[in-house]
Amino acid sequence: MKLLFTLLIASITFGSCETLQQVATAAGAGTLPGGAISNTEAAAGIKEALAQGITKSVLQLNTTDGFFRNELYKVLLPPEARKIENTLRDLGFSRLVDKAILQINRGAEDAAGYAKPIFVDAIKSMTLSDAIGLIRNGDTSATHFFREKTTAKLLAAFRPVIESSLGKVDATKYYGDMITKYNTFPTTFKKLNPDLSSYVTQRATDALFNLIAKEEINIRTNYAARTTDILRRVFGGAYR
Repeated sequence: MKLLFTLLIASITFGSCETLQQVATAAGAGTLPGGAISNTEAAAGIKEALAQGITKSVLQLNTTDGFFRNELYKVLLPPEARKIENTLRDLGFSRLVDKAILQINRGAEDAAGYAKPIFVDAIKSMTLSDAIGLIRNGDTSATHFFREKTTAKLLAAFRPVIESSLGKVDATKYYGDMITKYNTFPTTFKKLNPDLSSYVTQRATDALFNLIAKEEINIRTNYAARTTDILRRVFGGAYR
């Protein structure tokens, strides 16, 4: 089992599949010979695939405009706050709304940088039989298993980070200003204050899982995406 933990620790410390292979070699894994590979090596392959997907996903989202300029992942206002947005825009407060949306996305971008160790802790809990089954199941089975087993824990761990990040970039302030402005209007609408942190946490987590799933499919179907020997052998048909 040392191989599994060596690969995982390397993926977190160095965040590079090239470095990952170097550490595995130094640890005695070396270049795998041709032919069938062991269950332990196959399990290491699926875990490395998940680690690679996590690294790429985090790097993509943990940058300026990683959320904001991405049409698929941009965080808009919570659905229950859309009436607030429409009312404020109609009354000439579009800049206030736009600033709140921008800073909400900046908070998500900042928080994404803290996601990697949370996800990797979940990878460590995957058993040998779990990992082997995921190789054989194909498609995005690894990401699906990962999501089913860890979402509740990830949301609980990620929310404080989101709250901190939203506060750091003043997203909470601008969102609060927007809600306060709306609630001062003489209107028959019920006054609202949706849970911003919970909403952004869910959207940010969904985005990370979506990107990890895309990378899993890429590794399974695209030879060029298998950047280490173990990935090429496990997903190239050496393991059955």
